[in-house]
Amino acid sequence: MSAADTSKPFAFICGADDFLVGRLGKARHDELAATVEDEFSRETISGFVNTVDETESAIARFRDSVQTVSMFGGRRLVWFKDVNFLADSRTGNSETVKTAVEHFQSILATVNPAEVAVLITASPVDRRKSFYKWCEKTADFAFVGAATPEEAMESLAMTALAEARTLGVSIEPDALQLLLARSGANTRFLVSEVNKLAAHANPSAATAKSPGGALVITEADVDSLTPNLAEGDFFEATETFFRGDLRATLAALDRHFFAGESARPVLSSLQKRNRLLIQIRALATGGRLPDKFAIERAAKTHGHHFTAATEKSDTNLFSQNAWYLGKLAATCKPWTLKQHIDHQIAFAEAFETLISRPKEEAVILRELAIKCLS
Repeated sequence: MSAADTSKPFAFICGADDFLVGRLGKARHDELAATVEDEFSRETISGFVNTVDETESAIARFRDSVQTVSMFGGRRLVWFKDVNFLADSRTGNSETVKTAVEHFQSILATVNPAEVAVLITASPVDRRKSFYKWCEKTADFAFVGAATPEEAMESLAMTALAEARTLGVSIEPDALQLLLARSGANTRFLVSEVNKLAAHANPSAATAKSPGGALVITEADVDSLTPNLAEGDFFEATETFFRGDLRATLAALDRHFFAGESARPVLSSLQKRNRLLIQIRALATGGRLPDKFAIERAAKTHGHHFTAATEKSDTNLFSQNAWYLGKLAATCKPWTLKQHIDHQIAFAEAFETLISRPKEEAVILRELAIKCLS
């Protein structure tokens, strides 16, 4: 975002990603706070609401704050934070809230920036609404994020690279691809992982801020340290199972249950991974599993069969990151399609067994691993 435009009556930062909006909003707030010396003249009001009544109450608090005169004179700062009633939602589309937003707009139209600095951060927002279009023309305006999935992925990549630069590290291209695939669309998780990986590269890297990127985050670092949030797969047992390593799988299960965890999430994780591998195996030609480019070509040929599926799902191979699928195919044990189907049947049977033997979760999963991998 460019430097603040002091000729505008207020600042409006919005977007689909609440983490990015909040992060940029915090930076802008700190910038504005530096111009308001009296800390008692700075106020933050939450715009996060769940009901119509809460929306009206939040706008009323904002109105009162904007219209309050500083006790010691001078300029005031009001941050209307985490506003969510501008979204395309049941609350946002109610007639009462529409009227309240019109009142909100009339308040903003009377703001004197010389007396009060107003910052609004909102996520998500409905870009079709008249209030959004009015803010575009009237405010010191910024939209954070992307309009298309392709732009969103590019934005995530740029966010990861920018965060790495501030930490004095660089990211290998393959490491970045794997990090994006495992992070899904969760920017907060992505930034957190970059910080963790930077600290792993060098314990002082997280605070060094040194330019140049002499330290490098490698694909091996991401593979060993970053859980697979995109699949909801945080289980070491899943990785070892699909490498076909029985001893390592049993050890991972022991650690999982020693920590007091449940069997059901592990089974769910195994099923999700196996569904993808069944589809990957179905695309194999001459016994050779497809790579990233083969999966992208297959998507052009077969993708139209999944037109009804708009969300990322393990039942739709082509909704996944093609690069990650290629890596998955290369690292899993080369089972046949029939073996993968047998595994899926075994997973379903294990779920049924858990119902009849609920106190033997660890035993049931050990039996499952031995049955499939021995």
